[in-house]
Amino acid sequence: MKPTYRLNEFAKLINRSIKTLQKLDRMGKFKAHRTATNRRYYTHDQYLEYMGIEKNDTQKKIIVYYRVSSASQKNDMQSQRQAIETFCTACGLAIDEWLYDIGSGLNYKRKKFLKLMDLVEAGEVSILIIAHKDRLVRFGFEWFQYFKTYN
Repeated sequence: MKPTYRLNEFAKLINRSIKTLQKLDRMGKFKAHRTATNRRYYTHDQYLEYMGIEKNDTQKKIIVYYRVSSASQKNDMQSQRQAIETFCTACGLAIDEWLYDIGSGLNYKRKKFLKLMDLVEAGEVSILIIAHKDRLVRFGFEWFQYFKTYN
């Protein structure tokens, strides 16, 4: 069963206010489901829709993620991409999506990083390729290793 979210939980999850969600519901732009007592709630599918993540039930994706800490390191970003392209070509991997961020590895609110975590949570990632483990997160990489997908 996919999770459901109360109004306040969903607002926090998508970084919007409760009043904004209520307004979107009243205007019919982003309708909430209703309980028997007329309380608003949202589903995980609505979360994926709001975040712009398409459900792909047929095939899981091979995704590449790379990152640099600042805009002055764009040359390093290009070298990371080239190294990953060489690796993928040698392994015969066809990449479905390339995600990159410019930001600190300590910042867990990077836009593409959050998109990647949403894809992993939705079970849409079969292989994640990174240049080095600190390009995903600066600390706690071992915790992220437990997000393995088995199917």
